[in-house]
Amino acid sequence: MTQSPTTRRSPWALHGDGRSVRPGDVVRPDERLSWPRTVGVGVQHVVAMFGATFTVPLITGFPPATTLFFSGIGTLLFLLITGNRLPSYLGSSFAFIAPVLAAKTGGGIGAALGGIVVAGAALALVGVVVHLAGARWIDALMPPVVTGAIVALIGLNLAPVAWDGGGAGTGVKAQPLIALVTLAAILITTVAFRGFLARLSILLGVVVGWVLAALTGQLDQQAVNGLKQAAWVGLPEFHTPSFSLRAVVLVIPVILVLIAENAGHVKAVAAMTGRNLDRDMGRAFLGDGVATVLAGSGGGSGTTTYAENIGVMAATRVYSTAAYWVAGGTAILLGLCPKFGALILTVPAGVLGGATTALYGLIAILGARIWIEGRVDFHDPVNLLTAAVAVIVGAANYTLTAGDLSFNGIALGTAAALVIYHGMRLIARLRGTTPESRRGPEPEL
Repeated sequence: MTQSPTTRRSPWALHGDGRSVRPGDVVRPDERLSWPRTVGVGVQHVVAMFGATFTVPLITGFPPATTLFFSGIGTLLFLLITGNRLPSYLGSSFAFIAPVLAAKTGGGIGAALGGIVVAGAALALVGVVVHLAGARWIDALMPPVVTGAIVALIGLNLAPVAWDGGGAGTGVKAQPLIALVTLAAILITTVAFRGFLARLSILLGVVVGWVLAALTGQLDQQAVNGLKQAAWVGLPEFHTPSFSLRAVVLVIPVILVLIAENAGHVKAVAAMTGRNLDRDMGRAFLGDGVATVLAGSGGGSGTTTYAENIGVMAATRVYSTAAYWVAGGTAILLGLCPKFGALILTVPAGVLGGATTALYGLIAILGARIWIEGRVDFHDPVNLLTAAVAVIVGAANYTLTAGDLSFNGIALGTAAALVIYHGMRLIARLRGTTPESRRGPEPEL
């Protein structure tokens, strides 16, 4: 059958009749359902990323509407750079929270944004190298034991932020009852609902906590007044970056986490769609790097590919990049509504504390999941000590100060994981030792 010019120009072929997905079938990235259904799936992606994307700027003090605006633009750039082959939404990365908070101390939001810009540029450079040289060296540099340790220590490093805002007097400590109700709502929603609603447990928990705070008069009145005065349409609040060596050193280790997250996302989508996407790994790094540079240049949080949206794709079996174009466009429109951004700023400290208790714990446990799925052998003393030392350094937030530079637990823990793993492996090869011939110290329970 001869295709019409309109059909030939479309980036997406219509899947079947465009109305349904037969059992066992998936809507591939280069396909789409009818446009009304595609719009519906796209809006679901916005809802799925919503809670986590807004949590990051609320904790770091960045303007939420600006972060949402740049996440939408970043998503569209990612789709362009990856040639519409990788369905993904780019939301706020939790890996940036601790280093950004540290960089803001003494340097303000400008210094933190400068660190984000440099980290994004470094990730984009990694993307170019991977695209030219292949992705196998990433697996060699960061095997599952190292990746899992870095992810786990980030979650544990953030634990004080959930309790008291990292010393700012917010979090669970500020409003314990509201925090408890928020956390309980998240837990109950996760098991009380099925399918898509269960995936919105964080967002629904935040709504429950907010309503309780409003009913008990615990909303910040200054934020409420700001909501009343905010316009319905307008540009988000932009900020410009400034650059300092201290902030860059604090933030740049985050690229190791972004590499792991992006690589995992690519492999997950490849497994679900039955396609080998390794050749697009470099483009994924480049796309996320460019999006992060753009966000940092205007006042938004650094971005990463979102696992939350993988859940939506798994539930709907729709991997069409057309839905992500809808999601990105929707996020941009919401970012241009100051009233919406002002509403997010009314979320109380206790609500954030309850939500982040779950979120930061999930990050830490995700590290353990990486170990399990990567079948890491902890009878091997190299693996055992790599994880043990790195996690403690991150959890205790070891800090090293050298002149004007300060290295926190995430930076030092990341360095420890890489140096210990590769250093011990090198010595073991030179000495001819093996895990079987000499086991490392294992605690007795």
